[in-house]
Amino acid sequence: MELLITSASGRPEKLRPDAPIKISIASDHAGFLLKESVKKHLESKGYVVIDFGTWSEEPVDYPEHIRPAARSVAAGETTLGIVIGGSGNGEAITSNKIKGIRCAVCWNEESARLAKEHNNANMIALGARVVSAAEALRIVDTWLGAEFQGGRHQRRIELIE
Repeated sequence: MELLITSASGRPEKLRPDAPIKISIASDHAGFLLKESVKKHLESKGYVVIDFGTWSEEPVDYPEHIRPAARSVAAGETTLGIVIGGSGNGEAITSNKIKGIRCAVCWNEESARLAKEHNNANMIALGARVVSAAEALRIVDTWLGAEFQGGRHQRRIELIE
């Protein structure tokens, strides 16, 4: 599998085969337990996971954790990002405020596959109140396994930028 990442210019680039894939992850209190499950799943598959919090189910203001995770992806410190909340919507909105981020809310495997294939989403948002833990892991695996199709989709990404 060839993994494409988004460069600072917004164009897809091939990830070096020997480069570790680093994934930023963050959540609010509603997404904390799911974040921990996703993190454990990713680490078991050999990904390096950088956790931007939160670290408990105590209420927090999600932008304080989501924004640094998105900035990490935009700066190239991590390759991809996953953010989790109750619905995933606020987390996606927060992430998408960062230049160079394309964060898609994913609610099933098809939405995850299309997020990568058509939008080259470098982040996804999950809703812990919307998807089960098992479905969330399938969503993550589908997104990571999908490949950006380029072509007309690249042109559209450039139009967004």
